[in-house]
Amino acid sequence: MTERHTILVVDDHPLFRRGVIQLLQLDPGFEVVGEAGDYEAAVRLAAEKEPDLTLLDLNLKGSGGLEILSALKEEDPSRRVVMLTVSDAPEDLMAAIRAGADGYLLKDMEPEQLLARVRDALEGRTVISDALTAALAGALRDEARGERRDVRDLTDRELAVLKCLAGGQSNKVIARNLSITEGTVKVHVKHLLKKLGFRSRVEAAVWASEQGLRVPV
Repeated sequence: MTERHTILVVDDHPLFRRGVIQLLQLDPGFEVVGEAGDYEAAVRLAAEKEPDLTLLDLNLKGSGGLEILSALKEEDPSRRVVMLTVSDAPEDLMAAIRAGADGYLLKDMEPEQLLARVRDALEGRTVISDALTAALAGALRDEARGERRDVRDLTDRELAVLKCLAGGQSNKVIARNLSITEGTVKVHVKHLLKKLGFRSRVEAAVWASEQGLRVPV
């Protein structure tokens, strides 16, 4: 029997929201457990349904997606939340990543590509639209000019975890590959982020990949 992953869709445009839901329902591995168009409904449904993944619009009327993202992550940092938006502005991308987003996808993606990225996100990988990967890397490079980042500050195990992050591996996969527990992986991620001055694992993964520090997925 196919394992079904639960998904919550948050967008204040009913027509677009319905389209996304219908697309997701084409995959037997996805189960949409709720939809919301505002802050209150999104937070309530996330608590009630505990979805495996929340697809969240960046710009909602009344309250922005970043407010919802922050609320969801503050309540449970392990929640997986991927932004699905029309904005390709680097500043919006950086703000979402730094607020804890596990991915950032554009609404104009091909349907098949969106489904593939949702699958990747559910497997614990970081997902960013191809058109934005260079923008994020460029922003990190510009920022790095004023900061010192050196992988020599990391322990051997932290460096190994960083390479796995750059390869798009989830905590579960990293734990298996390095023969450690998921809890230990989380501790290493926390330490390497602090040492390198990053606010999220997505930033660290993109930067490490740019540095050529990655292992195959």
